[in-house]
Amino acid sequence: MRSPAYPVTDDHIHIDPVNGRGLEAAKDFLRAGGTHLFLVSKPSWSLGVHPSRGTDYAQVFDETLRVAAMVRESGLTVFPVLGVHPAEISRLAERMTLAEATAVMKAGLDCAATYVREGKAVALKSGRPHYEVSPELLAASNDVLAHALQLAAGCSCALQIHAETGPCADVVEMAAAAHMPVERVVKHYGSPDTPLHPSLIARHEALPRLIREHRRFTMESDYMDENSRPGAVIGPRSVPRYTNQLVASGQMTPEDCFFIHAETVERVYGVTVQLR
Repeated sequence: MRSPAYPVTDDHIHIDPVNGRGLEAAKDFLRAGGTHLFLVSKPSWSLGVHPSRGTDYAQVFDETLRVAAMVRESGLTVFPVLGVHPAEISRLAERMTLAEATAVMKAGLDCAATYVREGKAVALKSGRPHYEVSPELLAASNDVLAHALQLAAGCSCALQIHAETGPCADVVEMAAAAHMPVERVVKHYGSPDTPLHPSLIARHEALPRLIREHRRFTMESDYMDENSRPGAVIGPRSVPRYTNQLVASGQMTPEDCFFIHAETVERVYGVTVQLR
């Protein structure tokens, strides 16, 4: 395979060899021109894990690292992101008190942070429900998110957050309280108006404008790799395909690719993005 002319990084993707296409999806990303990806841990229930304590999440994290090793063998650079999906709180609260559910999620994040400290992962994942919940559950979710911000600050790593549509401007104050640099708080499935770091779906209509403005953002597919939802959110080829289309149309230069897919990624995550 010919060496790529520029890096292409998917900031948020799932690869699941049990419930999805697994390595074949990763190879699709590679064949389309992808070079680097942030492999994000899936919700516990999707892997058949039903936590009752924080250390139970280690099963999810170990599976994510196993998949990361498989994907690296294809020639891709993989950066694992580990954490507790914010929707876990709704499921946990069905079988324990809200206080207990909050404690389990915080302990799960503590477990994820040990992987970051050991160099096995590069970032944490947290957030709050993107759907309507009770005020009590929202408050508990913000408590979990605040804990995640504190852990990320302590680990000197980035934090990807999954949250409601919109700018999530209140997270700026939460990050400041945790002494967490806001430019390292990544709004997964973000929008250009967020004061956090925006990770934008690869087909986002604002991409050409943001490129012209030399704005910092990253691109993602949020590919779920579940056979029950093929191609959701968008397919594994999406980030390289849309990047290449922008380059071919003259809306993006190879220099822009290095700025978005390498320099910005390195700034946010503290990783090194190099072409092989």
